[in-house]
Amino acid sequence: MRPRLVIFAKAPRLGTVKTRLARDIGPVAALQFYVNTMRRITRRLARDSRWDTVLAVTPGSGGWPAGVPRIAQGGGDLGDRMDRVMRTVPPGPVVIIGTDIPDIEPRHIADAHARLGDHQAVFGPADDGGYWLIGLRRRPYTPRLAGPVRWSTEHALADTRRLLGAGVTTAMLETLTDVDDGAGLARWQDARRR
Repeated sequence: MRPRLVIFAKAPRLGTVKTRLARDIGPVAALQFYVNTMRRITRRLARDSRWDTVLAVTPGSGGWPAGVPRIAQGGGDLGDRMDRVMRTVPPGPVVIIGTDIPDIEPRHIADAHARLGDHQAVFGPADDGGYWLIGLRRRPYTPRLAGPVRWSTEHALADTRRLLGAGVTTAMLETLTDVDDGAGLARWQDARRR
């Protein structure tokens, strides 16, 4: 049962990715940020032999990093799509990330998988109240991720933890900066300068 990393990615199309960031920096700059970040994260993490990497993608062609297997996310909100992936990939622990956190390193993914040895779930909290990583051990069962979560708000992490239930043991990783809008981009750029 190999550990898996699933990277959620949207088809890189102008006007459909990083829409909140695009309102602050323009659609072309937002698309460029998205494509660069997606490719960098995928290259950085997919070559690590400690886990198998899969891209979970939305419909669309072109722009995907070469050499990384792809599966469809399917429909529904983010919780529906993550739940579907958790239930369809082969057995073993699964960690899901997005492409909004430029600072994700292999050490973060390795730490998440290590924490799943002692916990049923792991989260990488984001500085905006959401999260940049969720992982599930998936044994003896897979908790549901589909349900009432206020996505794209400061409540996303708390809502997801509540959805998992009080009996699910949870570990937390370090907090990273989520680049969803101009303020997130500025925080990330300031942190890089320091």
